[in-house]
Amino acid sequence: MSRTAATALGTAGSSPSAGGAPGAPGAASGATGPRHRAADVPAHPSRVGAWAELLRLPALFTVPGDALAGAAAAGARPGPRTLLAIGSSLCLYEAGMALNDWADRAEDAGERPHRPLPSGRIRPAAALAAAGVLTGAGLALAAGAGRPALAVAAPLAATVWAYDLALKHTPAGPAAMAAARGLDLLLGAAATGGGTRAALPSAALLGSHTLAVTAVSRRETTGGSVLAPLAALATTGALTGLVARRRTRLPAGRRAAAAPGLPGSTPAPAATDVLAAALGAAYAATAARPYVHAALNPSPPLTQRAVGGGIRATIPLQAALAARSGAGATSLLVAALAPAGRLFARRSAMRKVSIT
Repeated sequence: MSRTAATALGTAGSSPSAGGAPGAPGAASGATGPRHRAADVPAHPSRVGAWAELLRLPALFTVPGDALAGAAAAGARPGPRTLLAIGSSLCLYEAGMALNDWADRAEDAGERPHRPLPSGRIRPAAALAAAGVLTGAGLALAAGAGRPALAVAAPLAATVWAYDLALKHTPAGPAAMAAARGLDLLLGAAATGGGTRAALPSAALLGSHTLAVTAVSRRETTGGSVLAPLAALATTGALTGLVARRRTRLPAGRRAAAAPGLPGSTPAPAATDVLAAALGAAYAATAARPYVHAALNPSPPLTQRAVGGGIRATIPLQAALAARSGAGATSLLVAALAPAGRLFARRSAMRKVSIT
């Protein structure tokens, strides 16, 4: 699978239009990533630039929405433990990015020689060491958020490593990517609310989106698949309806105690319903059109655009899930990550850096 889907997940791989995400996840696929001309990737001669390219920094903006949506689904206000969960997610996401390039170094030498490892700008041993250090940091941050958070972060880290080292090119790859994204959302719920049960529906919805994007990305170098973009389009339609029409209901005691959204913000249920519908429409608008184009003409370029659209749609979906849980302010904060990510990518001259 290409790194495209990994971004969507917010864990291991990556995608042609950094957005994350996944990401993220983010995504963040097929057996290999798309081929890119050297002109498509800005030159980063410095060591710092090489690491920024390896870690695909613009994709990081798809990651915080997982934990924030998880906190909203748990019916708890984001707090210090939520920040620790976000830090853990970011570390595990970047660990996956570094590990992904290390695992694909031989493949990249032929298909993407401009990448940091095959070009010699970063040693493979350094990338592997970075993956290990970042994984340790992610687990440490999760431990700081409490045992429930660590209990989710550990299988999340294991999924990231299993995906990059063993599952990426197997039929289980998309499911592993979807599991990682769902676990990332549950990490925010566990860290903030102490449990994950209330967040399971949101995790399932986010995982379904990731599964669809990953399935499309598995053919992004060869094209030719009509069924995958059609299935992704159907998934997008179903998810749009679910986030717009159904609200997560917490147990009565939790509803009374919970204060949705950021501190000091308790938007009216009607307002969050409208917000969830609007964000769901934004999600559909971002993902659906590229899927349609890829279904009508499943060429590699249009398939890659479809994957990029799916990854970019991760943030509005995260925001819609937060609004669906009644956390209006949190959903707006998540939605703001999309323009922030685009601005960062432009200013850092990394707008066209592939996550593959």
